[in-house]
Amino acid sequence: MSRASLAKEPREVARMFDAVARRYDVTNDVLSLWQDRLWRVATRKAVAAEPGMRVLDLAAGTGTSSEDYADAGIDVVPCDFSTGMVGVGKRRRPDLPFVAGDATALPFADASFDVVTISFGLRNVAEPTRALAEMLRVTRPGGRLVVCEFSRPTRAPLRVAYTAYLGHVLPRLATVVSSNTDAYGYLAESITAWPDQRALAGLLQAAGWEDVAYRNLSAGIVALHRGTRPA
Repeated sequence: MSRASLAKEPREVARMFDAVARRYDVTNDVLSLWQDRLWRVATRKAVAAEPGMRVLDLAAGTGTSSEDYADAGIDVVPCDFSTGMVGVGKRRRPDLPFVAGDATALPFADASFDVVTISFGLRNVAEPTRALAEMLRVTRPGGRLVVCEFSRPTRAPLRVAYTAYLGHVLPRLATVVSSNTDAYGYLAESITAWPDQRALAGLLQAAGWEDVAYRNLSAGIVALHRGTRPA
């Protein structure tokens, strides 16, 4: 299945995430078999932010990832396209400066962040290369990008098992833990259609990022991609 066949209007995608916002974090725990917590830790280590640095956390959802940075004394701005997610996040953590924003037209000044990170959100953007260029724009020269996203398992037996999980097990789990099973049907389809590790690295390079590299997590089910804005 191609990305073109999955294309949705941005507002349609936002409405899907608005609908699952209330139980989003619990649902992610269950559907990832609690691996999402390990992925967040790995992403935070790759971001390597220190107090005094400013971090843009895109596709921040309800702020679960952002609060780890804030609690460490880092200036973090959680940003998400879904106003439903932002609303839940503001109620959970009113101390965080949540922003509702489109990754393809970020509401921030040029070179205003030391690091930009996006986890499991680039796949849901209609124009990923445009979004990556916007991330480049708001990152200071020499600053970094960290993308955590679903990818391709490196071993064939795992790929077969994972495809079966996405197609059959995940939708059934979603009916138990989620209020919007259609959204998680879309999730499974979008993962299958998403570029693999090397192809995503190529998208980062095409957007202008340098020193692009990636590291597999969970045997390639997820990959961490990194890039640097030219100085």
